[in-house]
Amino acid sequence: MTHAYADWIGREEKHEAHIAEPAVRAMAATLDLETAPASGAPLPPGWQWLFFNPAARRSGLGADGHPQRGGFLPPIDLPRRMWAGSRLRYLADLPVNAQATRRSRILKVENKVGKRGSLWFVTVGHSIHSDGRLCIEEEQDIVYRDATAPGAASAASPARFDELAQWGVGVRPDTTLLFRYSALTFNGHRIHYDQSYARDEEGYPDLVVHGPLTATLLQQFAVRHAGGRRLAGFDFRGVSPLFVGREFRLEGREADASSIVLWARGPDGELAMSATAVFA
Repeated sequence: MTHAYADWIGREEKHEAHIAEPAVRAMAATLDLETAPASGAPLPPGWQWLFFNPAARRSGLGADGHPQRGGFLPPIDLPRRMWAGSRLRYLADLPVNAQATRRSRILKVENKVGKRGSLWFVTVGHSIHSDGRLCIEEEQDIVYRDATAPGAASAASPARFDELAQWGVGVRPDTTLLFRYSALTFNGHRIHYDQSYARDEEGYPDLVVHGPLTATLLQQFAVRHAGGRRLAGFDFRGVSPLFVGREFRLEGREADASSIVLWARGPDGELAMSATAVFA
C-alpha cells in the first residue's frame, strides 16, 4: 500500500452515547409517526445514526459544513463527500435510554477513476455495544469526488428503472424534513439546507435529501412488510441523488422466504437507492 492515505488504514476512534428518549421522540415526530418507542423499547433500525456523531466546534468546520479533514478520516482533497452505502447487521436490540459505545475503524482507502474523474472510497467499520452485548455492526462506504459544474446534474437524463414493485409508497421531502434530520444527526453538510451552496459550489440543482434518511425510510418500509419478522441485515447503495420538493417512491418485493429487495425510485423513474433487507 503506497498511496498518500495508507497511514489512515487501521485508525480507530470511540464514541459514547446515551440513546436519549427526547431524541427518539423528535425522530418519530420528524418521520410523522403517531407514537415513539418508549424507554426500554428497541431502537428502530436506522435510528442509531442519530447518535455517536462528532460535535466539532464551528471553527473546526470546513467550507462544506463537515468537520475539517485530517482527523479520523483522511484529508482527501476532493470537494464532494457522500455516504455511498452501508452493510448493516442487527444482532441484538439497542434499547431506548441505554448507554452505548460505538467503536470505529478505517478498513480501506481506495482510489478509482470514474466517468467524472478521480474517486476515493473510504470504508469504515462500526460496532455498537450496550450492556456488554454487540448490538449493531456496520461497514460504511464514503466516497469523495470532484464537483459537478452548476446545472450539469439537472441537465442529465436519468435512466429509467423498470423493476416491478409488490408494494410502494410516495414520499415528498420538504425543507422542514431535511432541516430536522440535519439537526437530529448534527449534520452540518450544507447541501441539505443551503440552496446556493448546493447549486453553486457542489453542482446540484437543489437541496439534497440525506442518503441515510432515505435508507432509514427504506428500513421502516421493509419492517412494515416483514410480517412480524425481525430485521437482521440491511445493505444499501446510493445510486443517484434525490432533491427537496420532488416526490420519490419507496418500493419493494419479496426476494425469498427471508429477504426483501427494496429501492427508492426518483421522480423521473430513476433508481436513487437500492437495498436488501434480511429477516431472522
